[in-house]
Amino acid sequence: MTEILNVTTCVDAPAPAIFAVLTDPANHAAIDGTGWVRESLDGEMLSQLGQIFRIAMYHDNHPDGHYEMANKITAYQADRTIGWEPGQAGPGGSIEFGGWTWCYDLGPVDDQQTRVTLTYDWSAVPPALREHIQFPPFPVSHLEQSLANLATLVGARA
Repeated sequence: MTEILNVTTCVDAPAPAIFAVLTDPANHAAIDGTGWVRESLDGEMLSQLGQIFRIAMYHDNHPDGHYEMANKITAYQADRTIGWEPGQAGPGGSIEFGGWTWCYDLGPVDDQQTRVTLTYDWSAVPPALREHIQFPPFPVSHLEQSLANLATLVGARA
């Protein structure tokens, strides 16, 4: 079994327009295909490797229901790639990352269309965490829905 899911679609917009939507965490709840992502907690645009951005989340199976994720930008190339590794603040405020990543890769089809690939990679999740979380924690249809939501959101802003 693979430890990477990726889904690709074409979006009727140039890469800079798509990238602008992806780099604003306030859009992530509207893009999310799982329904778990809530609002951005920082209000800052994503702009560089290593940047941390926090997102409110909700999941029925989480012990508290509501929780926060602290995401570290692990891939950033303007108008081309953005990716992050989710983590959670542990004791003392240090962030502990789980080993899974999200990445959006953008490539031109032509001047007005962009190929967007969304990758979810859990290959670096340690065995101890795999005992508590089943990977992937959702079907590939959630990634497909995320790309459909992204295309709709970008189209509405055009």
